Amino acid sequence: MKTILEIQNLKCGGCANTISKKVSNIEDVTALEINNENNTVSFNYENESTVNKVKELLNNIGYPVVGDKNALTTKAKSFVSCAIGRMNN
Repeated sequence: MKTILEIQNLKCGGCANTISKKVSNIEDVTALEINNENNTVSFNYENESTVNKVKELLNNIGYPVVGDKNALTTKAKSFVSCAIGRMNN
């Protein structure tokens, strides 16, 4: 199955790099794509619980799904994730 998640705080290639590295480590995630223009993360999966794992991870690194709480602390996490992604790019 395939899902597309619209996320918050996605700003640049550094953000996308961090998201790609982190989400790729989740078992069952395949065909991962991050689109900076549409603020989306799409991927294929077999087990329905994978979607929740990805959503939780995205929130933990500062990129909550649209509609979820986006507190100042979450935005701060996204800036840190972005900076790390830029350095590791």
